Amino acid sequence: MSITCTALVIPARLGEALRIMALDETPETLRRLVGGHLESVSRGDWHVYLNADGHSMNLPPNIRAAQLIHEAGLDLSDAARGTAVFLGRTGHGGEADVPEHLLRRATEMFGSPLAA
Repeated sequence: MSITCTALVIPARLGEALRIMALDETPETLRRLVGGHLESVSRGDWHVYLNADGHSMNLPPNIRAAQLIHEAGLDLSDAARGTAVFLGRTGHGGEADVPEHLLRRATEMFGSPLAA
């Protein structure tokens, strides 16, 4: 059974808008969004999904995702390549809606994400 969650999707290309979207958090959906195998990085009440092969596929660096990750307490500037998908985490490691504090910070830093 899949769960529908609200995600923050940050494309690597600066000309593409950030999006807030409801998605089925199945691995297939997440792989489609990041364009390949999944890598997940977690911190507190959130995690971000990235393309695990971003370097070998020569995906563009995701500067905005790296900045948001840094603001949230981690330094992954070199690991954030391609599209990044931010979701929330439950106390048991399950998926949840992206936390409001990440949405607020993304809006402060990059402008309001578009609803998809």
